[in-house]
Amino acid sequence: MIVVKNAQVYTESEIIPEARVVIRDGLIEQIVAKDGLAEDIPPQAQVIDAKHEYVIPGFIDTHIHGAAGADVMDAMPDALQTMAEFLPKEGTTAFLATTITQATEKIEQALRNIANFKSKPGKSEVIGVHLEGPFVEKTKAGAQPVEYIQKPNMGLFNRWQELAGNKIKMITLAPEHDPEGNFIRYLNETGVTVSAGHTDAGFSELKRAVRQGVRQLTHLCNAMNGIHHRDIGAVGAALLLEELHAELIADGIHVSDEMLQLVYHNMGSGRLTLITDAMRAKGLPPGDYELGGQPVKVTEDRAVLADGTLAGSILSMQEAVKKMFKLLDGIGIRDIIQMASVNPAKQAGVYDRKGSITVGKDADLLIVDAELNIKYTICRGIIAHIG
Repeated sequence: MIVVKNAQVYTESEIIPEARVVIRDGLIEQIVAKDGLAEDIPPQAQVIDAKHEYVIPGFIDTHIHGAAGADVMDAMPDALQTMAEFLPKEGTTAFLATTITQATEKIEQALRNIANFKSKPGKSEVIGVHLEGPFVEKTKAGAQPVEYIQKPNMGLFNRWQELAGNKIKMITLAPEHDPEGNFIRYLNETGVTVSAGHTDAGFSELKRAVRQGVRQLTHLCNAMNGIHHRDIGAVGAALLLEELHAELIADGIHVSDEMLQLVYHNMGSGRLTLITDAMRAKGLPPGDYELGGQPVKVTEDRAVLADGTLAGSILSMQEAVKKMFKLLDGIGIRDIIQMASVNPAKQAGVYDRKGSITVGKDADLLIVDAELNIKYTICRGIIAHIG
């Protein structure tokens, strides 16, 4: 049992300025406002004094390939465990293990590994799979290995979903390669969030894809068509179409500070999901690494292929939320929670148990100060990190 006292708690519906959160068996058992505080705390309870700082939901990263030297495509339990142990340091209490376009057998090895992996309490939880590729557009491949890109294949996807133990929660694809929308509709109807990415689709194609079931854009502004005055492209579609959510890599590199401001002012926190798209070099020194079998040069602030193409990121979720918090006028902690916890939980289909501070949900909590520095990370009722 853990009791967090003297906390400003951001619940799903309100901010309780002085409250106590009681955690038992990995779940939020009770949230008590000041007037209802009991004086006695059970002697066996582990007590955390929040010192009047903020208690918010843990961050959820729905697009991450690796960290701390590990990569999802390593297809080894130790790789997922390394990521799960590392991520609480940056406030990430759950994540979608994200694959990359690769040979079929390598994708299948990664999916089997995720299906069999058992997340341990006190670590960031693997809540499913984000299948990025291989059903994407070659001219917008970015860091996706072009030689393994293929057309949408419903039979192959069904095989992969079975191998993954039905854990594929999200897929990135190029909707122009499914013009009739049969694959997109099927994915949408089976509860998989369909995200358009690595796509050459223009606005009219995206508008049609939204009618068919596309509900998100992958790493907005990257590997897609930008705004032109004769065709506002995929980026314009995100700004204009209310049905679309969008991932955002808020590092000032994938998307400039000015574009981050433009996107936020047009979409608001309700339709944006902060992600890292991080690769294995996150948390490690600059040097030579690899992504999807391709050599990657990592400097102090970015990861690039030999031709200079960005190859994922080395961004942390804490850096992403702090960037948005400091960059945008009028943004508040509630907006950060929306983009880093609520929206990703909903897009990954786990909002029934994660993404907000509500009695009965998983005790995935952060204690942060007014500048979003992390003091404590609690993963399913166990302290995972102390800042």
